[in-house]
Amino acid sequence: MSKKRVLIAMSGGIDSSVAAMLLLEKGYELVGVTFRTYDSIRESCIAKEKGCCSIESIMEAKYLAEQLGFEHHILDFRDTFRKHVIANFVDEYRHGRTPNPCVLCNSHIKWGELMAAADEYGCDYIATGHYARIAQKDGHYFLRKAVDKHKDQTYFLWMLTEENLSRTIFPLGDLTKDEVRAIALQHGFEKLSKKRESQEICFVADNDYRSFLASEGVETTSGDYIDAQGKVLGQHAGYTCYTIGQRKGLGIALGYPAFVTKIDAARNQVTLGTHDELYTNNVRISEYKFNGDYSQPVFAQIRYRSQPSEAVYKDGVLTFKEPVWAVTPGQSVVIYQNDLLVGGGLIE
Repeated sequence: MSKKRVLIAMSGGIDSSVAAMLLLEKGYELVGVTFRTYDSIRESCIAKEKGCCSIESIMEAKYLAEQLGFEHHILDFRDTFRKHVIANFVDEYRHGRTPNPCVLCNSHIKWGELMAAADEYGCDYIATGHYARIAQKDGHYFLRKAVDKHKDQTYFLWMLTEENLSRTIFPLGDLTKDEVRAIALQHGFEKLSKKRESQEICFVADNDYRSFLASEGVETTSGDYIDAQGKVLGQHAGYTCYTIGQRKGLGIALGYPAFVTKIDAARNQVTLGTHDELYTNNVRISEYKFNGDYSQPVFAQIRYRSQPSEAVYKDGVLTFKEPVWAVTPGQSVVIYQNDLLVGGGLIE
């Protein structure tokens, strides 16, 4: 008797492709889907084989499904993606914040629209190529960090609900990236095994988000660089061009390494300061959720590549035991206990 029917999200890249191979080996019946989220007019986007905007990548996913012998569908999510992801991205920059579009894409698109598609195609589960695991504890579902800590993607998945997790399979959670490449090669997909990855925002060609914001009607006007006391230091190119902790590309020499420490959208001012001025113990957050053990310490991670640090939450504020650096409004803070993701929020 075959196992249950699974909707596998396929980008044309190595991770989702290997995830499909592993599910087939375990006896699952697969339905492959690749979705369009954004059309870029920049050929550079296509050259980098980004699944969201590359017709080539969509067709590669379809071809792989045909090679492996399961059905494949192309879904058009462009309107929903613009409404929930692009609109938020633009609005956050307008307010001087630095958004994380992958978090919203995962909650609204990959575990929103795809869940609806799974029901439509009669699938019991959805699967993706994310590096993450799912654990059950005390009758609840939790995200668990992947075996490959360098590739772990649970940070981007904190908005997923228990209902989402109860219907999700992460085939790559117990594997390293090298093992995934080896599996692709073992299955005869040599080109796929060597495919490069992109770390850029999928809908921003050349990683040039300033040009993208301009194309979305966000005007940039020069304004004042100031210090913490309000003294004018020089002129910046427009507050949307900067993010907290930025050092390069400031276009100003102060005689010491200067960093962006604050962005005031209303006044079009960017505050500069020293490296040490970016440390803080207290982080105000919104949309906080917590499903962990209140008797145990929590460890909060304020950006994807940072290490979780011990903290205490009370009345909308996370207080860290040790100071954290360059806390950035608009980014996610994700809460762990051991290797379980137990909560998260948005940095205010």
